[in-house]
Amino acid sequence: MGPRLVTDAARALAGAALAFPALRPLPAMVRSSPKPGKRPPYFGRSTAAQDRLHEIVPGGAHTYARGSDQYPEGMAPVIARGSGARVEDLDGNLFVEYGMGLRAVTLGHGYEPVTSAVSHAIAGGTSFSRPGLLELRAAEAFLEQVPGADMVKFAKNGSDVTSAAVKLARAATGRKRVAVCRSQPFFSTDDWFIGTTPMSAGTLEEEVRLTVGFDYNDLDSVRSLLAAYPGEIACLVLEAATALSEPAPGFLEGLRRLADEDGFVLVFDEMITGMRWSLHGAQHVYGVVPDLSTWGKALGNGFAVSALAGRRELMELGGLRTDAARVFLLSTTHGPETAGLAAYLAVEQAYRERDVVAEMETQGRKLAAAVNGELRAAGLHPYLEVVGRPSCLVFLTRGPDGQPSQAYRTLFLQELLRRGVLAQSFVISAAHTDADLAVTVDAVRGALPVYREALERGDATGFFSGRPVAPALRGHAAPRQLDATTGPTPRKEQTQP
Repeated sequence: MGPRLVTDAARALAGAALAFPALRPLPAMVRSSPKPGKRPPYFGRSTAAQDRLHEIVPGGAHTYARGSDQYPEGMAPVIARGSGARVEDLDGNLFVEYGMGLRAVTLGHGYEPVTSAVSHAIAGGTSFSRPGLLELRAAEAFLEQVPGADMVKFAKNGSDVTSAAVKLARAATGRKRVAVCRSQPFFSTDDWFIGTTPMSAGTLEEEVRLTVGFDYNDLDSVRSLLAAYPGEIACLVLEAATALSEPAPGFLEGLRRLADEDGFVLVFDEMITGMRWSLHGAQHVYGVVPDLSTWGKALGNGFAVSALAGRRELMELGGLRTDAARVFLLSTTHGPETAGLAAYLAVEQAYRERDVVAEMETQGRKLAAAVNGELRAAGLHPYLEVVGRPSCLVFLTRGPDGQPSQAYRTLFLQELLRRGVLAQSFVISAAHTDADLAVTVDAVRGALPVYREALERGDATGFFSGRPVAPALRGHAAPRQLDATTGPTPRKEQTQP
């Protein structure tokens, strides 16, 4: 390995710029639109930090959805701190944030009851050579939260627990094939799923061949799979609903019936729906109980904790009360780590004390109505639109042909950033106040004239620097590949104010 690369920018960041101040409430944002003659936000320190990240972290982030290729070039804030629904970057720019940790934060950044519970727990130790009391308390609380589950096992990420569900299904059924909903974007980093995506390099073809797809809200596509592979389907894996798709009448019930008739294991991925649709998950909302369900994200309000839960006869295959061949299910050093479990217990308590989902849905409805009202008033609603479940809103960006456009998405993201809103989506939290919504609506209003002008010209690329944002899951780094020596393309206006 060559000498460690340290850029001049990274050396500069090693000083006061990265010496974050003690956390305190972020300043109020009185308005979002830049005043006449005011410079756009300066991202110099964030850009330098992002350049350094690309040198030492593959992709420059630990989650592809957080990558700089998901933002306009030279406008990818590196976050210093957050409070509630506001964040501050290394350059001191303040933003109302949406997406909230890839939908993991529902109570707001730095939510005091959670951080206090975690602080108290870790002061007494984080990891032991035997189970801790928090493991018992968390398991009891979770099984009360998810009445259809008999047993639960905790881990740290969604991929591990979802792959564990697949392993249990294969062990229980003696079958090899896995059926996944092909219109849903992500289930696991393991070969059985990620090998079916454009980012399949390094996966085993023999593993991927055992994964087949079905269509959401299409029972006939499931029946066709069962007919094509009789007695071979170990499990069906899907999200019961998504931001844009609600189950058609009878669809989930039909899957339950087919599972009972055929013998495959029905697995609901509750990573997003759990704690956003209901404390008890989408399975509670729609009244269909899966055999296994997998949970994460909002379970810890951003702290690392995930869960696999389900029927006893399946879960015990990884335990000691079985005569069957024992499944090496989830055996993780950090699964019972006290910070994550304490965070979960504090989150669960907050949901018991408040109707957190109703709070998110109320604010989400307000936001969608206000933004869509602005879009209609400007005559841009066919080209820009806020859609989805109120607790899980997304925005659609379309070009002059009415088709989804990455270039117009880039332009919209840029204009929101310029006006104090950091938003890959409009996924909300219970911490988003009416003042946060007002900042957001103001930012959207300010973004519309340039969006309209780009539509009239028929091309958005001249309205932002660099290349458009790119899909997170794609086969090659292009179209946002970085030069190995020069890093990202700098924005012209990035000079120190």
